Amino acid sequence: MSDYLDLAARIEAIAEEIDDRAFGELTEAVAARAGVRPVADKQLMQARRALEKAAAALRSINDTADEMADD
Repeated sequence: MSDYLDLAARIEAIAEEIDDRAFGELTEAVAARAGVRPVADKQLMQARRALEKAAAALRSINDTADEMADD
């Protein structure tokens, strides 16, 4: 596995951890009958999306390098 794919996999693992924490925030809000989306949930989702973009960019670098190697 290339260094870029390794980084992308690590970033995706962190994104999954953020998802777990966001789910925990939502679960706590429902249990507390908060009635509104927790502020932290929105921020966690923004962070997750940023990480997904970073992982996609790293995979793209790897794909481009593979295409160049095939030529």
